[in-house]
Amino acid sequence: MADSTTMLSISDPIHMVLIKTDIFGETTLVASYFLEWRSVLGSENGVTSLTVELMGVGTESKVSVGILNIKLEMYPPLNQTLSQEVVNTQLALERQKTAEKERLFLVYAKQWWREYLQIRPSHNSRLVKIFAQDENGINRPVCSYVKPLRAGRLLDTPRQAARFVNVLGYERAPVIGGGGKQEQWCTLLAFLCRSKGDCEDHANLLCSLLLGYGLEAFVCVGTKAKGVPHAWVMTCGTDGTITFWESLTGHRYIHKPTNPDEPPVAEQPKPLYPYRTIGCVFNHQMFLGNCQPSDAVETCVFDLNDESKWKPMSEEAIKYVCAPGATTSLPPFPPLCASTIDASVTSNEIEMQLRLLVSEHRKDLGLTTVWEDQLSYLLSPALASYEFERTTSISAGNEEFQDAIRRAVPDGHTFKGFPIRFVYRNARRAFATCLRSPFCEEIICCRGDQVRLAVRVRVFTYPESACAVWIMFACKYRSVL
Repeated sequence: MADSTTMLSISDPIHMVLIKTDIFGETTLVASYFLEWRSVLGSENGVTSLTVELMGVGTESKVSVGILNIKLEMYPPLNQTLSQEVVNTQLALERQKTAEKERLFLVYAKQWWREYLQIRPSHNSRLVKIFAQDENGINRPVCSYVKPLRAGRLLDTPRQAARFVNVLGYERAPVIGGGGKQEQWCTLLAFLCRSKGDCEDHANLLCSLLLGYGLEAFVCVGTKAKGVPHAWVMTCGTDGTITFWESLTGHRYIHKPTNPDEPPVAEQPKPLYPYRTIGCVFNHQMFLGNCQPSDAVETCVFDLNDESKWKPMSEEAIKYVCAPGATTSLPPFPPLCASTIDASVTSNEIEMQLRLLVSEHRKDLGLTTVWEDQLSYLLSPALASYEFERTTSISAGNEEFQDAIRRAVPDGHTFKGFPIRFVYRNARRAFATCLRSPFCEEIICCRGDQVRLAVRVRVFTYPESACAVWIMFACKYRSVL
């Protein structure tokens, strides 16, 4: 164990997150609190009790949600305790230093912004985001939301990491009343505990994971179609290849800039990616404002070392407030946790519930339901290859699946199948969504001669108990026409 003086120099707080889960499995973030634990170092017998008031999040960050009584005990006990005075002096000094660092960074950021506007007054309308509010309404430099994050043995490749981020739910921060978007960039622990968040939360996590895999990754802030603000991730290859990663879908796009000055010899291909403009890019060490004549993504040149195209912030200034150990930065990211979900048990439960729901639904329509277990089993390989394709961008194993289905469907019979993917495990909610698709509804409500129904569910688990739930409904019947 470290001695009490060494312990006193560890300035990372304990981050506590309170979430509420309703009977449908919907999670809400109630409170997020950073506990200063070092008062225990100056207490007698190394035991102390604290009372903290937990405040709400987002628009309710000034509203109390309750009181938490905490008992702290050092274990194993320290050989010598410090005097309360020493502890208080250290904490006061740190607070003072932090406030000074924040003040200096703010002065620097204002100066940087003035210079950026002097390049072109129109820069005022670009999405250059230097600070963002966290769930507690605290303004933090955006660079502090990103840190290289290693996934241990839980994720094997950058693409699998992108898949993991994409199966975390998407939810915009709730707004009370009109007036655009409520801003809330969640700290990593709060985002993972809720297992859903806005596009910025997804982009920050994906960027952190890609940095952990040794890639040069940045979060991009800009707009999508219709000028909707958006955040995504980009990686710069050593050969100059620029790849965009859409953290909400897991899609990847290679960026090839079009030169606006060249005569249009051939019709320029329309870009595949959904992004329209880009205002700035950042990671844990760099922040760059786009100062090219146009902020359109398609004409943008991503030579980040060219200061005539990208105005950098001083890396020293960023390190001053965002580097690990800087008291203003967020505490070290928690390691990802392995999934606690048993994939086969959960797949089975959802499948049984869906069978009941389909049978009830058909009964209401006056139809009988005959399930064919073998056909249901044959759908498994298809679901596995869909997920494999999402994680690797390679499709494989489709020939065997088609061959097996051809053998299972006799001459003169018709086969229909419909796959669909969810990121939640609520069978009723999934079934309601399936019925809204005309293709799926046609299979579930299939009428005809010798109708046999099949359903297969396959849950793929990811860290932090996130999962991709694939469901495939199928039917075969004798074609009379």
